[in-house]
Amino acid sequence: MDTTNPTLAAMIIEQFGGADGELSAGIRYLTQRWTMPTNQTKALLTDIGTEELAHWEIIGTLVWKLVKDAPPVDEIKGTPFEAHYVNHGKSPFPHSAAGEAWTAAYIQSKGDPIADLHEDMAAEQKARATYEWLINISDDPGVKDTLRFLREREIVHFQRFGEALMILQDELNSKKFFLKKTGFSCFF
Repeated sequence: MDTTNPTLAAMIIEQFGGADGELSAGIRYLTQRWTMPTNQTKALLTDIGTEELAHWEIIGTLVWKLVKDAPPVDEIKGTPFEAHYVNHGKSPFPHSAAGEAWTAAYIQSKGDPIADLHEDMAAEQKARATYEWLINISDDPGVKDTLRFLREREIVHFQRFGEALMILQDELNSKKFFLKKTGFSCFF
């Protein structure tokens, strides 16, 4: 990808610092993992949270490549990237496409594993939808390929969170009972 396109960069930055972007997802999942009741769900949130931060780096790279060679007067002035440039130069900065700075308010961590996994599934679907819309407005084949890869990962994450929810619900709904034997208790 060697395209200069500040307008596209201004749209893609949504996934860098928007409410449903990669930074929000990564921090959300890494925060929620502490209250997960099973090692399997803790590990899943750790793995996906770490992957989301890697995706954040990919988005930052896309934004950077789309603006790094853009002359401010000729190619940035008058584009949606202009307001970003005035505040941050060409450096990616976590904010939405509308210019709203990233905030911890984007992170949902309720401390209830069922609520958190439902939130995570919804977050993955919102990110997938945003990637589809970004793919639709891009005309750069390299950008589109990268966005398609990220969209596919959102689908996989949604599926993994769904599996985790079923496992967790089975675990929470399973009947537990104790057998009293001579001098000790056994948990089944």
